[in-house]
Amino acid sequence: MRATFADPKTSIIFKRIFGAEQRKPLLIALLNHLLELTGDRMIQDVVHLRADQRVHVPELKLSIVDVKCTDNTGRKFVVEMQVLKVEGFEKRVVYNAAKAYVMQLRTAEEYPALCDVVGVTICNFNLWSDRVESGDYRVPMLSRWRMAEQHSGQPGLGQIQHVFLELPKYAAGDSPVSLIDKWAYFFREARNLDVVPPSLTEAPFREALETARVATFSADEWDLYDRLKMAEQDARGALVVARDEGRAEGLAEWRAEGRAEGCGAQWKICARCFLFL
Repeated sequence: MRATFADPKTSIIFKRIFGAEQRKPLLIALLNHLLELTGDRMIQDVVHLRADQRVHVPELKLSIVDVKCTDNTGRKFVVEMQVLKVEGFEKRVVYNAAKAYVMQLRTAEEYPALCDVVGVTICNFNLWSDRVESGDYRVPMLSRWRMAEQHSGQPGLGQIQHVFLELPKYAAGDSPVSLIDKWAYFFREARNLDVVPPSLTEAPFREALETARVATFSADEWDLYDRLKMAEQDARGALVVARDEGRAEGLAEWRAEGRAEGCGAQWKICARCFLFL
């Protein structure tokens, strides 16, 4: 039995909702809310990358293709959604934002014309899992990052900034109130909903959900979506296998080293596997 709504974290659905020209207001609303922009700092328009401008690398196959946006001051935004955490993910996020900054420059005489760049990343996993004594995450679900002077904490060199929304940190249940919580709830739970819930009945959330309604898909669109979800599950399975194989290899090495040294220790912790043996 088909779900009522498709998963907006899947690339084809994300592009269906936020990548279409006629739905620009949805993408603008998403960014203005995540970036907490108000007044004359709000994004006024968006520019989507053409297909031939996208870099095709293996680790991007489960990422939303970058979307470039501008506000009325010329500030640039690079938006990405990542479903699975891959090796070098944080470095790639920094690289993408830095590239967007550098690619503005055609000659060395144009440095004063460079506009700031903000990388916006929606993650379906935790980047920072450390907690404080109260149990709260040390880094909140929505976090914003920019350079600051180490001693005084004075912010500066803000030409490249980063914003992250870590979906697993959502904790508002089925009754989100804030705009940030509503977007997190939408991305996390859309595929599990049978109807539009009361918390998502206003714009832009209702329109985003209606765009993801499976009943509006063509047969080809559903087939592509289904295959993408299968590819995602295959990738998750591959990560689990790689993790388990790494643990098994570490356990075998630890036991071999123990036998070679003749230590005879039976109850220690494997440094790789974190298991008591």
